Amino acid sequence: MNDPRSFNRSIWKAWLPAVVWLGLIVVESTASLSAENTSRILYPLLHFLFNLDPLRFLTWHAVLRKTGHVIGYAVLSLLLFRAWRATLPIRRDPRWSIVWARVSFAMTALVASLDEWHQSFIPSRTGSVRDVLLDSAAALGALIGLFLWLRRNGNDKPDPSSTVAALHAYSEQPQNSTPVAD
Repeated sequence: MNDPRSFNRSIWKAWLPAVVWLGLIVVESTASLSAENTSRILYPLLHFLFNLDPLRFLTWHAVLRKTGHVIGYAVLSLLLFRAWRATLPIRRDPRWSIVWARVSFAMTALVASLDEWHQSFIPSRTGSVRDVLLDSAAALGALIGLFLWLRRNGNDKPDPSSTVAALHAYSEQPQNSTPVAD
């Protein structure tokens, strides 16, 4: 029989990265990381490295900030997928489940919505429906990419070391054989 403490530890291990990443998103949503404040850091750096003039910097600054959205929310959706995979067991125990993908996508879209709503109350920030759509698209793209990667690599088969797969294998033993106790 499995040790409940071991199961609880694995749940914590699965959720901790998602919670930490969510905390990072919360910090990035503050006035400290508004476009005005990040430009104070990025402009001197990009000017020094690439001799960017102020006009070209505006374009690159916007691109870098939107790239941050895409990366941040794509990673969040993957971390939430991983956490839900550990939390919500399913009968066949594959590496992919549409249930895990739906829940992680919905949670990521909710976080994106709440983040933009929060920013609408900060004078140096703006809440944007476009950013919610961008963040949600990034989450969906990451989950589709994960699905395709797992499918291509054949990792959607059950993990032989998992409890559910072991029970499934045990149930397929011939009836006249005697199981060996550990």
